[in-house]
Amino acid sequence: MKTFKKIFRINAEASDVYAALTNPLTIELWSGYPAVMSEEPGSEFSLWEGDITGKNIEFVKDRRIVQEWYFGDQPEKSIATISIKSDGADSVVTVEHTNIPDDDFADIAEGWREYYIGAIISFFNPNF
Repeated sequence: MKTFKKIFRINAEASDVYAALTNPLTIELWSGYPAVMSEEPGSEFSLWEGDITGKNIEFVKDRRIVQEWYFGDQPEKSIATISIKSDGADSVVTVEHTNIPDDDFADIAEGWREYYIGAIISFFNPNF
C-alpha cells in the first residue's frame, strides 16, 4: 500500500474549489462526465462513469473533504483527504490519499495530478 500526497495551487476562492469538488453539476463541467455526489456523510459517490467510486466520510464546508475510495476487497480502507486553504485570491489544496494498492498507485497519482485536480486547475484557468 502506498500514499499519494501533493499540494496544488488553484486560481480560485476556497468556496469555488469546494463547489468544484462537491457539486455534481460543477463536477460534470470540469470532468466532462455526469457525477453522483452528495455532501451527506455516508453517501456513496461515483465519478467518470464509475471509474472512481466510494463513500463520503466528512465534509467541512470550503475547507475539507474526506472520502473512502473503493479498490475491490482490500482489508484496509483507502482514504482520500482534500484540504482547502485560502491564500489571497488563490486556494492551496492538499491531497493526501492513503492505502492505495501498489498496482494502482501510478494510475491514481497521475489521475490526481492530470485528470482530477489538474482538470479543476484548467477549469479555473482556461487560458493557461
